[in-house]
Amino acid sequence: MPERRTVALVTLGCARNEVDSEELAGRLAADGWDLVEEAADADVAVVNTCGFVEAAKKDSVDALLEANDLKDHGRTQAVVAVGCMAERYGKELATALPEADGVLGFDDYSDISDRLQTILSGGVHTPHVPRDRRKLLPVSPAERQSAGAVALPGHAQTLAEVPEVPEVPPADLPDGLAPASGPRAPLRRRLGTSPVASVKLASGCDRRCSFCAIPSFRGSFISRRPSDVLGETRWLAEQGVKEVMLVSENNTSYGKDLGDIRLLETLLPELAAVDGIERVRVSYLQPAEMRPGLIDVLTGTDKVAPYFDLSFQHSAPGVLRAMRRFGDTERFLELLTTIRGKAPQAGVRSNFIVGFPGETEADVAELERFLGSAGLDAIGVFGYSDEEGTEAAGYGEKNDPEVVAERLERVSRLAEELTAQRAEERLGETVRVLVESVDGDDGPVGRGAHQAPETDGQILLAASEGEGEGADGGAGAGAGAGAASRGQGLVVGRMVEAKVVATEGVDLIAEPLGEGAEGFNEEAGR
Repeated sequence: MPERRTVALVTLGCARNEVDSEELAGRLAADGWDLVEEAADADVAVVNTCGFVEAAKKDSVDALLEANDLKDHGRTQAVVAVGCMAERYGKELATALPEADGVLGFDDYSDISDRLQTILSGGVHTPHVPRDRRKLLPVSPAERQSAGAVALPGHAQTLAEVPEVPEVPPADLPDGLAPASGPRAPLRRRLGTSPVASVKLASGCDRRCSFCAIPSFRGSFISRRPSDVLGETRWLAEQGVKEVMLVSENNTSYGKDLGDIRLLETLLPELAAVDGIERVRVSYLQPAEMRPGLIDVLTGTDKVAPYFDLSFQHSAPGVLRAMRRFGDTERFLELLTTIRGKAPQAGVRSNFIVGFPGETEADVAELERFLGSAGLDAIGVFGYSDEEGTEAAGYGEKNDPEVVAERLERVSRLAEELTAQRAEERLGETVRVLVESVDGDDGPVGRGAHQAPETDGQILLAASEGEGEGADGGAGAGAGAGAASRGQGLVVGRMVEAKVVATEGVDLIAEPLGEGAEGFNEEAGR
């Protein structure tokens, strides 16, 4: 019997990339590859790169170079770049980074096994010449679903890829693969054991923000069919997933190419009703596209998190217009008032760019005014830098790098203070916590409905006062609720009701209530 081929996937960037990696893992596992966690244990290390901003591109290059070093003293024989940076630069990346044995674009994903085998055997796969992927689909969204085969990472397989799908008993499939129930059945392999998983709702973006290059290499917006999203969610629930997070470049546009811009409002209750799913979260919402019906569903549907990941980017009208975006401080505050009028505990996060070309001190002051009134739970602040191929890269009135750095530091410091204050406002709230880990130094840790994975804070579950060294109930009391008092009676994947008793910056400390507290406190008191 020939030796099994092994492959490791190293994923950088956003949750969308994580979904893409699991699709690649599914394809490779179905073709007989053994998936391993560490690149040093693999014949081929596949690095799923990010191509969004300079810092992310640098991280991707560093990861490729680190994997390449393994070839000198490990099992690794080849290093291959995939993902957004590979798609965006193609042949240019291959020339600039000869340490990568292959650079594969999105069009290579359906043949990933053959591509890796060619490279592993010493062959050469000619890297693609990048093209504007917006031109691969019709301008009219209504014509896109019937436009033919276009590579859409993270989507279900198309009929062109699977002309005939035999009925395969689940027991005969490799571990972690979705059973093929039809030509659009998901092909995916989980790369971790987290009770949270992302599901791709759509790909691409039709917006033309002047600072963003993503549409050029991710393409125009195209929705996945609701049946595919539902089918993949059911499969994930069978794998033990408790929370699904819907991801795309712009979830508020979902359904516009399927003839129903309100399709998300219909789909969310169906996803929440899937057996085993305890929480559905929607990310990447555009403020200009928010509508009353969507707010109602997000704030009033059982198991749908009242969570709003709103892409504000700024609040000064002049800066927003230069960004090719819409809104201002008052309209954004009005939107937040509407949301909290329906769900006072709703979580809201957003990202902001400072130092944009033409931004003045008055514009920064306006942004600071908005942040001071918005009550956001999580804030990401980024300093502007030119991205090649974007409209803003050609703008005049560029702020000096020193000015951008100063504004970044100033607004970041304000954001840190404001989010810590917002966390303190949650003292006394009852939260539903999905337990995500129990073995770390902090004891059981999870997240509430207002906290998304990776980007937001977390909740440390503390034994109630009197059980070990419980929290003293005041803001900033986290030091008193040390790991010694945080027992291990809770299990990963369990949803627990808890009361917020203290804060540590943006993180909360909460005591389990009711049934969840019993096993927890028994263990903590030992």
